[in-house]
Amino acid sequence: QVQLGESGGGLVQAGDSLKLSCAASGRAFSTYAMAWFRQAPGKEREFVAAISWSGGVRNYADSVNNRFTISRDNARDTVYLDMNSLKPEDTAVYYCAADRLGRASTSRNTYEYWGQGTQVTVSS
Repeated sequence: QVQLGESGGGLVQAGDSLKLSCAASGRAFSTYAMAWFRQAPGKEREFVAAISWSGGVRNYADSVNNRFTISRDNARDTVYLDMNSLKPEDTAVYYCAADRLGRASTSRNTYEYWGQGTQVTVSS
């Protein structure tokens, strides 16, 4: 069992940067793949970025590629999302998710554990 808690969201202006953190509690965090998803009002939850258990594989949605960076610190049981050049369309609740099989998948059905989310709002 893994429990996830996101932090770092807030209100920023277009072009600003923000860093999200997701702290995990439970066993064997270092063997889990981790991902970020987001959900805007009235829209489906969508994939943002994923990282394999070792950090050797990283996947990004086209909409955030070259702007967002996912990373992890297994010693701190934490995964991060560095977000640069933020746009109003990045506004959403951002969720952290964990996959015990370590696959770094882009599909939300792969992930067994989810956090409660943190709000990111980007004003124009």
